[in-house]
Amino acid sequence: MSKFLNSFCLCSALLAAGFVNHAEAADHKQHKAKAKTAATTRDKAPQAFGERPELMRFGAELATEQGWDVVQLQAQLAQAKSHPAVQRLIMPGPPGSAKDWAAYRARFVEPRRLQAGLQFWDQNEAALARAETRFGVPAELIVGLIGVESYYGRITGGFRIIDALATLAFDFPSGRSDRSAFFRAELVEFLKLSHREGLDPLSVKGSYAGAMGWPQFMPSSWNRDAIDFDGDGHVDLINSPADAIGSIANYLVQHGWKAGMPTHYSVALPVETSARARLLAPDILPSFSAAQLLEAGARPSDAALEHAGPMAVIELQNGSAAPIYWLGSENFYALTRYNWSSYYAMAVIDMGHTLATLRRATSKD
Repeated sequence: MSKFLNSFCLCSALLAAGFVNHAEAADHKQHKAKAKTAATTRDKAPQAFGERPELMRFGAELATEQGWDVVQLQAQLAQAKSHPAVQRLIMPGPPGSAKDWAAYRARFVEPRRLQAGLQFWDQNEAALARAETRFGVPAELIVGLIGVESYYGRITGGFRIIDALATLAFDFPSGRSDRSAFFRAELVEFLKLSHREGLDPLSVKGSYAGAMGWPQFMPSSWNRDAIDFDGDGHVDLINSPADAIGSIANYLVQHGWKAGMPTHYSVALPVETSARARLLAPDILPSFSAAQLLEAGARPSDAALEHAGPMAVIELQNGSAAPIYWLGSENFYALTRYNWSSYYAMAVIDMGHTLATLRRATSKD
C-alpha cells in the first residue's frame, strides 16, 4: 500500500473513532506554547551552584567512594545550575483541581501521536516482537508507554540532567514534602551512569525531574533495569529505540508483570456509599479477591470472577460527569510502578489498544 493510502486509511479510522480534529490539536498546541512562554517569563534565570560547600562535600565523598578524580568531579558539579523552573514544576497542582479522565486521555490518544506510534511500531517491529516473546509484555503496551512518555522520542526534556537533579537535591523548594534525599541519590546514580557509559554529565538532557530518553527512565532505573537490547555493548536509552523497548519490558517484569494476565476488568460498584468507599480506599494496590468483591456488593465481570489473584478497584473521575470504574490486576499495578497513577496506566493501555486496532485496520486495507 502506498504512503498516501496508509495515511488516508489512518485518518479515516481516526475520524470514525471520534478523535479530536487537526484544528483542535492546533489550538491546544498554541495554548500550550503561550502557557510555556508565560511560565518562562516569570522564572528567574538559573544560577550556577559554584563551589557551594555542601555540593563540594558531596562531590568529594562520592569521588573518594568510587575512586574517581575529586577535582574533576567537583569542577563538573560547580557548573551545575539551580533552576527556578525546576523548583516550580516539581510542585503539586493547585488543591481541589478536578480530575478529568477524558481530558487526560485526549492529551495522548490523538491523531498525530497515534500516527507517530504506528510509524514507530512499523520501524521497530522486530525488537517489539522479540521483547514480547522474551518478557511476556505485549508490544502494544510498550508502544503505548513510549508514546505517553516521550511522544516516540520527540519530547524527552530540555533540562540538563545535572541541573535538574542538583536543584532538587540541594535547593528543593519548600511547600511540599521534602524529597531532596531521593534526588541526591538519583544524582549519584546519574554520575555513576555517566562514568560507566562515557557520557558528558554536563551535556545529557531530560525532564525537570531528571528522567531521560525514549522511556524517560530515572538514573536509578536506568542503572538497575535498563538492558542492551540491540547488542552493541552499551545501554543507550537516548538514541536506541531497541534498548528502550527491551528496557521497558524488563522494568515491568522486575516490578511484577505476569505474562498472559489481563491488565483490568469491568465492574459495577455497590450503590451504598460506605461500601463503595471501602473498596476504593486501597486505591491502585490490588487488595480484593473476586469473592470479597461480591461480598462487598460489587458485580465483577465474568472474566474478573475467574481471576485468581487480588484486584484493585480503580476510579477514573470525569469532571462533572460520572466516574468510570475498573478492576486493576497485578499487571495494572505493575504499570503504575512506572508512574504511580491509575490515569497514567489507563492512558498507556488505551494508547496501545488504539494503536493495535488501527494497525490491524490499516493492514487489512
